[in-house]
Amino acid sequence: MHDTAHLVSDVMTRTVVALGRGATFKDIVRTMHQWKVSALPVLESGNRVVGVVSEADLLAKEEFRGDVPDLYTRLWRLAELAKAGAVTAEELMTGPAITVAPDTSLARAARIMARTKVKRLPVVDEDGVLKGIVSRSDLLKVFLRNDEDIAEEVRREVVDLLFPAPLEPVRVEVHDGVVKLTGRIRDTGLVPLAARLAHAVEGVVDVDCALTGRPRHPDLDPDLPDEETAVRPSGAADSDGARAAETGRALPASRGS
Repeated sequence: MHDTAHLVSDVMTRTVVALGRGATFKDIVRTMHQWKVSALPVLESGNRVVGVVSEADLLAKEEFRGDVPDLYTRLWRLAELAKAGAVTAEELMTGPAITVAPDTSLARAARIMARTKVKRLPVVDEDGVLKGIVSRSDLLKVFLRNDEDIAEEVRREVVDLLFPAPLEPVRVEVHDGVVKLTGRIRDTGLVPLAARLAHAVEGVVDVDCALTGRPRHPDLDPDLPDEETAVRPSGAADSDGARAAETGRALPASRGS
């Protein structure tokens, strides 16, 4: 794998079991069982993907077996009813197929799967020709990346880029995919960006960004509030005027004033 953002082509399965439009219902079930997959792409001439048959498409036949559909089903579940009577891949498939290109990032492929609620995506070229298939388990392969590789990429792509001259060396530690950054830097405004870039490194599970700035010395920084006056315990006011300021109401004037 590359150290840059990983692509679908890095993890996809290149040997793909596929169906023709005329594959029969039982052939589809047998193929899924034999290859232990939950969905199969349907191809037309030239190996172009035209649809996908999934287990959900096949289950409609069992769901409506022997039942007379009620009014709600006839009005709102026409597609499922049609698949219950289907006998070929062309009749069963969901089309057009949701696909990705080989150069799609793994993050984008994961978002497509989450949004469309599918478990695998056919990978096609610019002409729609099948090149492979990517599954949820394929996308999780990035988390098999070892900690040393992750740390090296964080140092190169995050630390060296953002903090070329830190106040003290920035340490990068990675344990089980969790990145920890420590050290003193000149511009603490870059800390959120550092955390975001570290999160974007493939294989990172979480980021603990403990970077700090210059040490502060109150006696040398006159703009800093004095500790004795900066924090005042509740009820510690030492005058009527202070109590009035704390309570937000005026106190009666002292007699004889």
